[in-house]
Amino acid sequence: MYKVEVKNSGDYLFKVQSRGNEFTIDPMGSGISPADSLLASLGSCMGFFCRRYIESANLGINDFSVVLEGEFTRDAPICLKEIRVSLDLKGSQVEEKRKNALLEFIKNCPIGNTLKGNPEITVTIR
Repeated sequence: MYKVEVKNSGDYLFKVQSRGNEFTIDPMGSGISPADSLLASLGSCMGFFCRRYIESANLGINDFSVVLEGEFTRDAPICLKEIRVSLDLKGSQVEEKRKNALLEFIKNCPIGNTLKGNPEITVTIR
């Protein structure tokens, strides 16, 4: 099971803690917003599966990046209506069948599968 605690101390900064690590979400300032962190979670997950494929297929690619863009709906309920993902292999030459296999493999990303699955979210007050 995964567990994350998000703490607030009266301002608009949120301290996120998980497994001994911490980072700050700053929805009102110039820091990482909740939407940024959601996209980062998806991009990191896809990046993990990309790295696994690159290594198992011995593609010899060291550097790559995953760039994500999202756009919010204008009407309620406000949500990301679209997420665009671009995988940049930094000029590495990969044959088309390997690219297609890579795209299929990164679909194993559980964060992407969760977003596509529209999970039930239960909120309680303690």
